[in-house]
Amino acid sequence: MTHEETPIGYSDLVRGNANFRLVWFSQLISLLGDWFNLIAATSLIAILTQSGTALGGLLVLYMLGPFLVSPVSGVVIDRYNRKYVIIAANIAQALTVLGFLWVRDASQIWILYVLTAIQQILSGFLLPTQDAMLPEIVSPREIGTANTLINASWSVMLTIGAALGGLVASTLGIYWAFTIDALTFFAAAILMGWIAYTPTSKTEAEDNSISAALQEYVDGLRYLKNHIDILFIALHNAANALIISVGIMAMQVSISQQVFIIGTDGGLSLGLMFGATGIGTGIGPFLARRLTGDRDRPLRWAITAGYGISCLGLLMVAPLAGFWMVLLGFVVRGIGGGLVTVLPKQLLMQLTPNYVRGRIFSTEYALFSMFGAMGGAATGRALDSGLGLSGVITMAAVLILIPGLLWTVWIGWVQTTQSVTDDASLETQP
Repeated sequence: MTHEETPIGYSDLVRGNANFRLVWFSQLISLLGDWFNLIAATSLIAILTQSGTALGGLLVLYMLGPFLVSPVSGVVIDRYNRKYVIIAANIAQALTVLGFLWVRDASQIWILYVLTAIQQILSGFLLPTQDAMLPEIVSPREIGTANTLINASWSVMLTIGAALGGLVASTLGIYWAFTIDALTFFAAAILMGWIAYTPTSKTEAEDNSISAALQEYVDGLRYLKNHIDILFIALHNAANALIISVGIMAMQVSISQQVFIIGTDGGLSLGLMFGATGIGTGIGPFLARRLTGDRDRPLRWAITAGYGISCLGLLMVAPLAGFWMVLLGFVVRGIGGGLVTVLPKQLLMQLTPNYVRGRIFSTEYALFSMFGAMGGAATGRALDSGLGLSGVITMAAVLILIPGLLWTVWIGWVQTTQSVTDDASLETQP
């Protein structure tokens, strides 16, 4: 059965695939806590430091951890049972998040930075493992539907979690948000434990040395070098993170602290802006797949459209003319961002073989993290410069068109989808 056939419906997938249902619910719970955590952490550092650079530094740590751990995480994902990797990462993150409760004044900000780095290192194992595991628990006909539903759930949880996180932070206090986040990680680990999962095409490595693990990671990079189309697809999330998706969080925090201050310390307005972005990110892939199905080239052109829509949304936000217009602009920006981040993942799931998929998604996440760290730092410095909020947002709107134009040139150059074959240096796992 090919990917060009009619994909399964969303409700049919949820009802008929118990393993997917458990993975989905696990991610829903975990993501709800993640957004509680992000709202609380960014609000706490803004309150304690009143510094755009300090906020940018936090966002750098959010991105840097997964990048540093990627040579290890990609090999672990391809070597070992992905179910147990996810469970271990969830439990470790729960314990790490509880440490945020110790941060009470500006002199303890370093604790927030250290714990954030540890948490994001652990996410470097969790998120790529989830992406790599998904094609193992669904059929080829279900991949597009499952990927869209999983990523739409990210958006729904962004909407719900950000709004609730803002509400909790502005009423009960920031530290309740950290506590809820820790509990969600424990709950997610329990749900993953119920999955009936048998790894496919995986064997234990004969050589467990560090040098052998690094060689496996290098082999994964060589796969990308020899399959340029896959590399370009994997770069979309990184390009989006460099210009918009990470830095925009700093912009939203600044808007909530300086322009539209709703709720205690702007916690509610920040949650609403995060929520508006989540609504858009959820809508975009659903709308696109009604037109593209799981067909390769229409998916590629929809990614191009996503860059233009992202630009339009930011231009709507930039004047800061009114809070409702700002929210609408973030919805539109989210629609474009959803196309740019969700659809490439579907292409990677459809085109990459299982034995190297963990390293591909780990590298994709590492690129996203590295470029996101650069984008977060640059945005923080820009917010402390003389450009002003509107100027920074307008600049991001213009810059996001550059990767869109480059991608358009690439898919125009490649008239037919490049066939993905195994690199000679990587033997197919039995």
